Amino acid sequence: MIEAAPRYKYLDLVMVAFVVVLVCANLVGPAKAAQLDLPLLGVVTFSAGIVFIPMSYIFGDILTEVYGYDRTRRVIWTGFAALVFAAVMASLVVALPPAPNWPNQQAYEVAFGNAWRVVLASMVAYFCGEFVNSFVLAKMKVWSEGRYQRTRFVASTMAGEAVDSSIFYPLAFYNSGIMPNELVWVLTVSQFVTKTAVEICFLPLTTRIVAFLKRAEGVDHFDRDTDFNPFALKP
Repeated sequence: MIEAAPRYKYLDLVMVAFVVVLVCANLVGPAKAAQLDLPLLGVVTFSAGIVFIPMSYIFGDILTEVYGYDRTRRVIWTGFAALVFAAVMASLVVALPPAPNWPNQQAYEVAFGNAWRVVLASMVAYFCGEFVNSFVLAKMKVWSEGRYQRTRFVASTMAGEAVDSSIFYPLAFYNSGIMPNELVWVLTVSQFVTKTAVEICFLPLTTRIVAFLKRAEGVDHFDRDTDFNPFALKP
């Protein structure tokens, strides 16, 4: 007799939230460099997409900690498919001939016409960073027997963000003519530092959500016998 897969009340909601944040992060436009004058830190230059991107790693932590690497892997692939669909549809809509009396084609191209180099870099960085984040968190949970949750969240996010940032900006913008190469490295470092800081700031909320989901779902998954191959989609 085949054992039925467990039915979770909130897994679909967490997955939808993860994918929405991910697509928003890419639609906002990672090519925009913003700047703020912060107390103690001074003038900080960062990517405008920083508003959304750290949230995807927070959701990745929640998914892996509660539901395990297997289910997180399927969510990561769902997010990847959503990114591909959004990129293709954005390109299609931008390419459609505008009406003669519609004056906003150029602004629309700026907002949604990301070069394919940027889109592909974003997808590669997302794919690698999210899987590194989930893998490190799952392994650390087993090694620590579920202890040191906050430390595990920060360490896994730092690993994932380091991979994400070091792939995206050089791959998307180095020698591209879109921005100076010096700014590429500034954004690479600032994105890593800022996103890690966001993870730390959100730790109290993240741990509360995790505790609620573990109680509500009756699950606290440990990936002791998990196949960590990112391409093995079967649970």
